[in-house]
Amino acid sequence: MSDRLPIHSSIRRTWQFAQTVLGIIFRHPVIGTSVIPILPDGRIVLIRRRDNGKWGLPGGMVDWGQDIPTTVRRELAEETGLELLQIRRLVGVYSAPDRDPRIHSICILVEADVQGTMQVQDVLEIIAVQAFDSSAIPRGNLSHDHDRQLQDYFDGKTTVA
Repeated sequence: MSDRLPIHSSIRRTWQFAQTVLGIIFRHPVIGTSVIPILPDGRIVLIRRRDNGKWGLPGGMVDWGQDIPTTVRRELAEETGLELLQIRRLVGVYSAPDRDPRIHSICILVEADVQGTMQVQDVLEIIAVQAFDSSAIPRGNLSHDHDRQLQDYFDGKTTVA
């Protein structure tokens, strides 16, 4: 019985350590991007998400070793088939813990000039890609906090929230 106590204690300490490490790793927000893609004719490109069926801005998580411009370029290509010409400006940084129902993520929103042929590339995440005149964007029920992000963009704000 006396030799079981140290094993149990060791397992318990190892489990407590593992919980601490997992808490540090998984209890920190992840960084992502959203993009307001502007076509040469001025229309804004939105994607329709497969997980909730709602329209939203293209974007996604920053991969290890990538910077924001690389992530913007990659996500645009993966979700819309479009090519990034240039990032025009930073529109905002959104960090509310409940802005994404899946995880706590910090989103960096940029406005970007894009070109190319719209085509769904990631069929597991995206149902459709479509360009909208600003007056035709289906506001009021966009995915995540994209209604707010687009409103800040149309109001000309640079937001940190």
